[in-house]
Amino acid sequence: MNKKIAKILTLTATIALFFLYIYPFILVVINSFKDRASVIRDPMSLPDSLDFSNFFAAYTTMDFTTAVINSIMVTTISIVLIIFFASMLAYFLQRWDWKINKTIFTVLVLSMIIPFQVVMLPFVVIYGSVFGVLDSLPTLIFAYLGFGVAQSTFLYHGFIKSIPRELEEAAAIDGAGRIRTFFQVVFPILKPITSTIAILNVLWIWNDFLLPSIVITSASNRTIPLSTFAFFGRFTADFGVAMAGLLLAIIPIIAFYLVLQKHIIKGISDGAIK
Repeated sequence: MNKKIAKILTLTATIALFFLYIYPFILVVINSFKDRASVIRDPMSLPDSLDFSNFFAAYTTMDFTTAVINSIMVTTISIVLIIFFASMLAYFLQRWDWKINKTIFTVLVLSMIIPFQVVMLPFVVIYGSVFGVLDSLPTLIFAYLGFGVAQSTFLYHGFIKSIPRELEEAAAIDGAGRIRTFFQVVFPILKPITSTIAILNVLWIWNDFLLPSIVITSASNRTIPLSTFAFFGRFTADFGVAMAGLLLAIIPIIAFYLVLQKHIIKGISDGAIK
């Protein structure tokens, strides 16, 4: 009887939490089909009809195609660079027994606890006033590489510890150098943690608003989060079109999850076990 009661309470709590998390998304969906007056008058009510005019207006206002292309380019290149440099750096720090390696790894770990807001103003001053390279997608990609490599290196470093050195020694006996050994022997073994790192960074970079907002100023370089902000003016906002824009913005990342959900779950679980 106690087990049945416990299961019922667990199921009830799970359903309640599910509706708690899904409720904001439901509000976005139902309000994306309303005009501004209807949203303000009663945001909880269902729309009178499925009017897709908000979506066409949002698509045009956001310049959705350009924003998606920019987001895909920034996210893809950033992820590739983070994986490339973080995996090689972690391999170097783990396999080379230099005293300075421990210091470098400690500094990387400590840098993870520094909030971005602390370095935000110096970042703008240095890259804006000194170098004059703001409003550039390469600058944004470079910034993501700098801010993302520490955590990725930390995750790779722990995973590489579990790889037997005998595999690398066998490759060395066969005549493989360090670089060839890494890319042909070690890196394929890192596939589970690479999947985890890619997923975490995709979610971060695709949805990030703060960093692009201080780097990007021109409309042609806006990413998806910056484009959705175009609906909110200083004194007013067209909430119906804004909800449609938000829905358009989250569709790509939902599609990404649905297509790769098996790899996401497997990558995170394998990475956690290692």
